[in-house]
Order: sequence, then structure tokens, then C-alpha cells
Amino acid sequence: MLKYSIRRLLGMIPMLILVSIVVFSLAKMMPGDSLSGEIDPLNTNPEYIAEMREKLGYNDPIHIQYFDWITGFAQGDFGKSTRFKIPVKDVILEKLPNTLFLGLTALFITYVLAFMMGMYSGRKPYTIGDNAIAGINYIMLAIPSFVAAVFAIYLFSFKLDWFPFGGSVDILVEKGTMEYWFSRLHHVLLPALVLGAMSTASYTQFLRNDIIENSRKDFVRTARAKGTPMKKIYNVHILRNSIIPLVTFLGFDFAALIGGAIITESIFTYPGIGQLFLESILSRDYPTLMALTMLLSVLTLVGNLIADILYGVVDPRIRLD
Repeated sequence: MLKYSIRRLLGMIPMLILVSIVVFSLAKMMPGDSLSGEIDPLNTNPEYIAEMREKLGYNDPIHIQYFDWITGFAQGDFGKSTRFKIPVKDVILEKLPNTLFLGLTALFITYVLAFMMGMYSGRKPYTIGDNAIAGINYIMLAIPSFVAAVFAIYLFSFKLDWFPFGGSVDILVEKGTMEYWFSRLHHVLLPALVLGAMSTASYTQFLRNDIIENSRKDFVRTARAKGTPMKKIYNVHILRNSIIPLVTFLGFDFAALIGGAIITESIFTYPGIGQLFLESILSRDYPTLMALTMLLSVLTLVGNLIADILYGVVDPRIRLD
């Protein structure tokens, strides 16, 4: 397992280099540049602007600019945000805890709902309950996330007044207190419910179909012939084999949730990585945009590695060599 993990980590290096070239190239092909965020807006002297372009390295050959950026990135220097006038690393570290909290809460909601509905539908297929769950899943697949977010704000924030409609914490609470953490949880629940519920449908159907398929296999018939209780057959024999496809998605889930949070965080005005990503595009804050894109790429590759390792944990027949 350790040798496999090390080999996979080494294999990520050329992939990350390729991703970095694509990210850098796309940023350079976008209209304009981030120079306007670096210069004094009151000074439009052409000589001053030319001097700033030279000072900031915008006149260097493209391969020199890439080398300077990627070496700095590898050392933890993501550059300076042209919008916030502080290091990009500080901007990301300020927003990252909010997105991690939102992503983990949404992931928990996704898997709890998927397991509850998927196991029920798999055990009782083609019943009224199974058809009702399938109908709910199709509705969730059909509704765009921004429509669900707006509807959730209208119903649960304005009509019922159960949740706040924006922010990540009340400004009047003292940081570090129990009231502070309750306020954070209160603010994250609604966007997490929207983000998590929208991802539940496909997982529920995968789990349902696998439970039905595995319940017809020989090892289940053998367990029944031996007198094994049905509860143990479903919870141990069938479920363990049925969750293998879900493990495939687990590695990509977190990166996907952060990407999906771009819309959700913007609608809920939740100060996280997703909202920062969108604001960086609109303000042409290319250093922040490039760092966030690389961060999502790293999360995806690491998630893929975690998924492969979990295969061997879930299914003893799989060995990683």
C-alpha cells in the first residue's frame, strides 16, 4: 500500500506540471491583464505604466514568466492579489476554512441522505416508497442549483425565518465561544443542504441498483441457505459490495463540492473559495484565479488517490501493488 501511494504521488508530478501549463496559458490568453490592479489609478503617464510593466515582469518572455510563477508556487508563494493587495496565500487561507466547513457539511448530508434512501429503495424495490424516492431524485436532478438556492432563501429565510440568508457568522458574537460556533453552523446549514441535496440523487440510484443486483447473487443465496439473518445479509454482505461504486465518487466529491460552491456561495453571499473564485474572474485578479485553479487540480488528484486506496479497504479482493 505504501509503495503504491508513493508511486502514485510521484506520478502526480508530471500531471500537475501539465495542468500548470494549461492554467498559465489560459490566464495569459484572457483579455487584459492584472496590471490595472497594481498601478496607481491616478497616474496614467505612459512612461510610468511602461516602467511598472517592466518591474512586474509583464514584458519578460512567456517561458520566463511561467518559470517564475511555477517555482514560486512550488515554494508556497502564490503571488500578490491585485484586488486585495496582500499575498494570495493569505486571501485563500482566510476563505478556505469557510469552504471546508461548507463542503464537509454538504458531503455529510449527501451521504446520509443517499444511504438512507438508497438502502430503503434497494431493500424494497418497485414499491410506493421506492417510486416516491425515484421521483424526488429526478426532480433534484432536473432543478438547477441556483434555482434551488434562490427558492431555499425565499422559503426558509424570508418566509419561515429559520436560517440567515447570507454571511458565515453573526458579527456580534465573540470568536471562539460556543455561541460563535452555533452561529457558524446556523449560517452554513442552508447552503450545505442545497449543495448536499443536489448531489444525493445520483448516489441514491447507484446504491439502490447495486443492492438489487447484489441481492440476486450466489453469495447472498448461500448466506440465506445457511440461515443468516436478513438484516446481517443486507448490512454486511450486500451493503459492503454495493458501496464500492460510491467510493469511486468519494475521491472527487470534495473538489466537485468546492467547484459547485461557486454558484451556491455567490447566491448565499457565503465568504468562501467559490465566491472568491468568481470575484477573481470578474476583477481579473489572475494570481488568485491561477492559485485557486491549481488548488482544485491538486484536490482532484489527491481525491483520486484516496478513492483508489479506499478500494482496498472496502473490498478485500482488491490489492494495490
